[in-house]
Amino acid sequence: MSNSPDVIPFVRLALAFVPVALVITILFAWSRRHGGAFVAVGRMLAQLLLVGYVLGGIFAADSAAIVVLVLAVMVCAAGWISLRTARQRNRALYGKALLALLAGGVSTLLLMVVGVLNLQPWYLPRVCIPLGGMIFANSMNSISLAIDRLEAETARGAAYVEARNSAFNAAMIPITNSLLAVGLVSIPGMMTGQILAGVSPLVAARYQIMVMCMTYGSAGIASALFLHLLKGDYVRCKSV
Repeated sequence: MSNSPDVIPFVRLALAFVPVALVITILFAWSRRHGGAFVAVGRMLAQLLLVGYVLGGIFAADSAAIVVLVLAVMVCAAGWISLRTARQRNRALYGKALLALLAGGVSTLLLMVVGVLNLQPWYLPRVCIPLGGMIFANSMNSISLAIDRLEAETARGAAYVEARNSAFNAAMIPITNSLLAVGLVSIPGMMTGQILAGVSPLVAARYQIMVMCMTYGSAGIASALFLHLLKGDYVRCKSV
């Protein structure tokens, strides 16, 4: 048996969309709101196929400047998407989300690639970009949950400290659940991928521990800093 995973033919890959089609059918039958699902699935398909070609070129180029540029695009996109649940998106709010992502995400990424992995060179594209994607995606989700809960607490008249604490707890629920479930309910993506590629499960477990620590830490730091940066806005809102 080969240690490398087989390339999935497109004909067989189409079978993966069977449960997706079932869910979209249920959405249509129950709420008639299936358009968003079609857009989401379509974007996922287009983006992943595109990124497969783009990453091939980036890995081949092996350039620090290109890696930094790609990570910058990731951060900027994550900052904007993280505010999807906000009642109103503006430049000031986007700037705070971006600063939180940079502080929590970039610092964590550098710690992992320089301190934990000791990459040579530090910008190794096939490592830096996937790790950066995991970090920014989890931080983005945490910020999104934080702003959603903070605005809900604001609407009911809670004091800032109470609203902040509630928002931070809500932001950390998904990543905390993933820590509790890892190895017991699920074998996470990186570990699964490495095992499929033939890596020893014990070695894969070490990498997964690193991933869980970096996603938990970056999500917590980013959402906490974002909530702190919103304190002034919250106080002004309460005084009006």
